[in-house]
Amino acid sequence: MLGHMSERKPIESWLSDMDGVLVHEGQPVPGADEFIRRLKESGKRFLVLTNNSIYTPRDLSVRLRAAGLEVPPEAIWTSALATAKFLADQRPEGSAYVIGEAGLTTALHEVGYVLTDLDPDYVVLGETRTYSFTSITRAIRLIDNGARFIATNPDPIGPSTEGSLPACGAVAAMITKATGVEPYFVGKPNPMMMRSALNRIDAHSETTAMIGDRMDTDVVCGIEAGLHTILVLTGVTQKDQIDRYPFRPTQVVNSVADLIDLV
Repeated sequence: MLGHMSERKPIESWLSDMDGVLVHEGQPVPGADEFIRRLKESGKRFLVLTNNSIYTPRDLSVRLRAAGLEVPPEAIWTSALATAKFLADQRPEGSAYVIGEAGLTTALHEVGYVLTDLDPDYVVLGETRTYSFTSITRAIRLIDNGARFIATNPDPIGPSTEGSLPACGAVAAMITKATGVEPYFVGKPNPMMMRSALNRIDAHSETTAMIGDRMDTDVVCGIEAGLHTILVLTGVTQKDQIDRYPFRPTQVVNSVADLIDLV
């Protein structure tokens, strides 16, 4: 039994999740540095993806360098960039009230958005280290007054050294509870995140692989975008959990180190 591996075209482009694939709790996953180096030498197009909208690509590049990984800013794609791209396509040079950090505000500025709390087209909720009750209240009132509600990613919690932190999805739920309005989530598992990443590097789904550590975001998102999906076991999803899902990755490997020879 050959399986459907044999029918796929060779991989020409790579998308890789960041946390749980290349880094784990601030430390590089063994083999990640060699994998990135091999990608750069191969000349193949690649992007490192993250649902986190706090940091700009330049910030993330520096953080990855501190963990021993040399990833240039232009090879990083965040939910903030995907959200800015989506809004620029939907409503060019619109306006938004933003709850978020530099990653999101910079991305929106760069696509020509005006950031305002005066009758904005959108309320855009991202990740922030300190959610302010005042700004959440403002968002609720603006949505009540007709602003459209967008959120960068649906992750309910994020990791920190002290334990879990409420993240974008949890705060979005609070705003939804208050307004009765559901946001449109741009980040994973919305395949929009993958589509925008593919467009960013001019890649084609049938010749692109997506590496992730989560069945419920990375893999389902990759499948829906038509990619070759690879699950690594260095992050959230454990081997014995894979079968519980109604979809399967194309490939399961222990870590990104097992992919070095595929590049």
